[in-house]
Amino acid sequence: MQTHEYSRILSEELLPALGCTEPISVAYCAALARKTLGKMPTRIEIFVSGNILKNVKSVIVPNTGGLKGVAAAAMAGVVAGDAERKLEVLSALSDADRKQIAEALQTIPVTVKKAPSRCVFDIGVKVFAEGNEAFVRIEGWHTNVVEITKNGVCAFSGELCEEGTSERALTVEKIVKYIEEVPLSEIEPLIARQIEYNSAISEEGLKGDYGARVGKILLKAYGNSVHNRAKAAAAAGSDARMNGCSMPVVIVSGSGNQGITACMPVVEYAKELGISHETLIRAVALSDLVTLHLKAGIGRLSAYCGAVSAGVGAGAGVCYLYGGGYDEIAHTVANALAIASGILCDGAKSSCAAKIAAGVDAGLLGFEMYRGGSQFYGGDGIVEQGVERTIENVSDVAREGMRETDEEIIKLMIKNLQ
Repeated sequence: MQTHEYSRILSEELLPALGCTEPISVAYCAALARKTLGKMPTRIEIFVSGNILKNVKSVIVPNTGGLKGVAAAAMAGVVAGDAERKLEVLSALSDADRKQIAEALQTIPVTVKKAPSRCVFDIGVKVFAEGNEAFVRIEGWHTNVVEITKNGVCAFSGELCEEGTSERALTVEKIVKYIEEVPLSEIEPLIARQIEYNSAISEEGLKGDYGARVGKILLKAYGNSVHNRAKAAAAAGSDARMNGCSMPVVIVSGSGNQGITACMPVVEYAKELGISHETLIRAVALSDLVTLHLKAGIGRLSAYCGAVSAGVGAGAGVCYLYGGGYDEIAHTVANALAIASGILCDGAKSSCAAKIAAGVDAGLLGFEMYRGGSQFYGGDGIVEQGVERTIENVSDVAREGMRETDEEIIKLMIKNLQ
C-alpha cells in the first residue's frame, strides 16, 4: 500500500465528534429525518440494533442537560440538531433548545424498537406529521447514511460498504515503515488537532467531578509517575466525555474513547522524555494506525472492549518514543494482546474510564516486558508466532467467539427497558 493510502485512512478516521458517538449518530439520523420531513414531527419511531441500544442506554447525551437514552438522543436531533455538522450535530444547543427538548419528550410520542436487520450497527428514524412521513437509516458506521425516503419515495440510497476494508490492508510492519517515511506535513494537521482536542478534554476531566472520577482517583491513589499519569490522562478524558462534557474529541475507529486512549498516554510519555514535536506526531499516528489495525477484524461494535485495542496502540506509540522499531513494536503489541484480550464491552458509561486505564496498563506492560527482555511466546494461549497471526486470533475470538456473549450482555442490559 502506498503512503498516501495510510494518510487517507487517518484523514477518514480522525474526525471531531461531540459526546459518545452512538447517541450522536442517533441524533444525526434524527436530524436528517426531521430535515427531510420539513417540519416538527408529531410522532417518532426509532429502530436500533442491540449494540446501539447498549451504547446509548446509560451515557449522557451532550448539551441536553443530562438526558440519557435513545429517545433523548433522537429528540435532541429532531428539535435542535444541525445535520450538516454530522458528529457535532448537537454542538450548538442553547438553553432554549434544551427546554424545548425536555418538553418535546413529554408531548411527542416516541417508540424505540429493535432494528429488523442483523447488522450490529443499525439506526433508523421515522418521523410523522400531518399525513407525511420521512425515514432515514444509518448502517455500518456512524455517518454512513444508506437510505432517505419521504412518503415512500426514495430520495437517497447508498451502498453499505464493507466496514474496515481499507484498514485490513494495514500490518504492523507496514505501519512502522509508513510512520518512518511519511512527510510530517502530511499527517501533522490531523494529529495536532487530535492532541489539542483530546488533551483539553483530559484536562477538563481532571479538573472537574465527572462520573466516577477515575482519572482523579488514579492520581490520588497511585501518584504522579509517568506510567500512572498516562493511565489517568486517558481515563479522565473518558470521565468527562461519558458524563456530559460538551467539549469535542477526535475519534479513532468511530470512538472518542479510543481516540483519547490512543493519544493521551503517548502525550504524557513524550512530556516526560522531552520528545520533539515531530516524534510525538509520528508516535500518535502510529498508535492510531495500530488501533485501527486491531479493530478492523473485530468491527466497530462488539462484546470486546475497544479500549483494549487503543491501549495496545498507545503501548506501541510509547515504544516508538523510546526508539523502538518494527521488532520492538511487534513484540509490544503481541505481549499486550496476551495480557488484556477479553475485557467485556457492556455499553458506554462511567466505567469505560476504568476499562481504559486497564487497557493502557496492558499496553505499557507489554512494552516494559519487551524492554526488560521478557515476552510471551507462540503457543501461550492465543499468542502465535508472528504478531499478525496473534492479531487475527484476537479478531476471531472477539468477532465470532464473543457473538453469543454480546447477545447475552444486550439481553441483560435491556430486560428492564420494555
